[in-house]
Amino acid sequence: MEDAQVWMNKGIDFVVEYGPKVIGAILIYIIGSWVIKKLVKLVRKGMTAQEYDKSLQRFLLSLVKWALTIFLIITVISTLGVETTSFAALIAAAGLAIGLALQGSLSNFAGGVLIIIFKPYKIDDLIEAQGVLGSVKEIEIFTTKLITPENKLAIIPNGAMANGNIINYTEEGKMRVDTTIGIGYDEDIKKAKEVLLEVLTSNPKVLQDPAPSVNVSELADSSVNFAVRPFCKPEDYWDVYFGTLEGCKLALDKAGIEIPYPHSVEIHKGED
Repeated sequence: MEDAQVWMNKGIDFVVEYGPKVIGAILIYIIGSWVIKKLVKLVRKGMTAQEYDKSLQRFLLSLVKWALTIFLIITVISTLGVETTSFAALIAAAGLAIGLALQGSLSNFAGGVLIIIFKPYKIDDLIEAQGVLGSVKEIEIFTTKLITPENKLAIIPNGAMANGNIINYTEEGKMRVDTTIGIGYDEDIKKAKEVLLEVLTSNPKVLQDPAPSVNVSELADSSVNFAVRPFCKPEDYWDVYFGTLEGCKLALDKAGIEIPYPHSVEIHKGED
């Protein structure tokens, strides 16, 4: 009974000493989490009002949220009675160890910062980078997410994006669609050019400035090839590309202009 009484007294003393600290820490965490959400929403609202770029908004909001969360955790630990100075030293040591272990991730973080600062691309831009073509869906702290024409999600590290070649098809607001159409050597070149140019000018998604062009590009083995080059908005690229191929074929057929195709010749060796 005496041992039980001793343990009970120790338990009461523990509750009296640490109970308020634990309750205070829990309250601080709950209130702090609520405040962080409100602050993040307030910052988002302010950046939206100032018409910040979407990618910059998401990047800065992520940084703000992480910074406030770390500060909240340190405050909660301090409330529990843990020395923050020693805890800060522990965090610094852990940060150094983690930094050495995650050099690639730090490179991706630095790449994300460079992308946000210099803006080689932004959300919804059509770009080609690291062998991938797609529209930018998100620019996160460590990675960039692209949606490919096949509707696949490509996730590329920002370090590679910042240090590699990037082709931005959206930046100039217009892009050229390159196609090649061939006709037979016996056909009228001028008439064929008129027919092909009519296909381009009648397509509402083809831009008239710069004007589309049709020019002889090659005298091939069995055909006279035309470089058919309309301009369009980046988001209309595939519609114009496929529409041009189909429209040229139908128009040439209607005009009675032959599109040559490979012929094969069989040689039969006579038997003695």
